[in-house]
Amino acid sequence: MTGQQTPPRPRVLVVEDGHEYIQNLQRFLADDFVFLRAGDGHEALGLLAAPPDGQPFDAVFLDMRFDRAERLLGDLAELTDRFAGDAERARRFLEDNQGTYVLAGLRDAGHALPALFSYDFDSEPRRFRNLEARYGPLAY
Repeated sequence: MTGQQTPPRPRVLVVEDGHEYIQNLQRFLADDFVFLRAGDGHEALGLLAAPPDGQPFDAVFLDMRFDRAERLLGDLAELTDRFAGDAERARRFLEDNQGTYVLAGLRDAGHALPALFSYDFDSEPRRFRNLEARYGPLAY
């Protein structure tokens, strides 16, 4: 078929505090998708607002747990109060649930991209339904 252009590959922003997911996604799906990585929610918001090559993203892949990230989205002081002054427990809560904070930040900034969580919600179906009700269609 002469003269036909190949359609652009969908662009996925991978938000994770390591490199495991992006390496595996690129290894197995690089022929069909373009993956770019953000190391935390702040970086993700920046990349969505101003993609490096000017091309918008088509979807977001979210890690849930961010125990290696220095910067976290969420109000640590408010959570510390909620956990009776236990700042360590509040930080752990933010780390363990950071993917939901990132999703909230993206939605609050007006980014309604499809989101795929790297998290097993099978044991928490109510939590998944609540997230979907609040943020729209999700997958895991």
